[in-house]
Amino acid sequence: MRIFISGGCKNGKSYYAQRLAKAQQKGPLYYIATMRPVDSEDDRRIERHRKDREGWGFVTIEQPARIEEILDKCDHGGSFLLDSLTALLAGEMFPPDAADSHATDNHAADSHAAERIIGGLMQVLGRINDIVIVSDYIYSDACIFDPLTESFRKSLAEIDRAAAKRCDVVLEAAHTSVIIHKGEGMFGKLNEKSDH
Repeated sequence: MRIFISGGCKNGKSYYAQRLAKAQQKGPLYYIATMRPVDSEDDRRIERHRKDREGWGFVTIEQPARIEEILDKCDHGGSFLLDSLTALLAGEMFPPDAADSHATDNHAADSHAAERIIGGLMQVLGRINDIVIVSDYIYSDACIFDPLTESFRKSLAEIDRAAAKRCDVVLEAAHTSVIIHKGEGMFGKLNEKSDH
């Protein structure tokens, strides 16, 4: 089953996604880590996620860009957790050489990143049946952001829409609840299994 889950930052959706990936495990269990750390806060977050996965049986594959390349590294019959589209976009939109320039305008960002990610993600979803994809819901702020931030938000929205359209189940993690937006019938039995 292809599952898309989005929600606010640091609300437990990664842990919940781990449970869902484990519940549908039939073969190898893969954790596709997309974050390219840029500071000590990122390093601490990655370490926390690694500790959270200890003992679950995940094989971690670091893939901060070109998501379709996981197809050459994995058994397609496995169960996958891709965490997260937000980090993947950051890695593609702001490659390491661009980060060194400390640029703050749209010209520094790769304007074709969303298009590339969607193309790669569709390849992945075309060949992998059991995957949980995590993203961050960053659309409800009432603030007016600078053009670079707005470009990032718009790009993530395009990627999220494409992923949600292709997935069987679409979930939103909100506070302590999970809201099912698509695939309630398919999701029920898997959710019961993930509770055990």
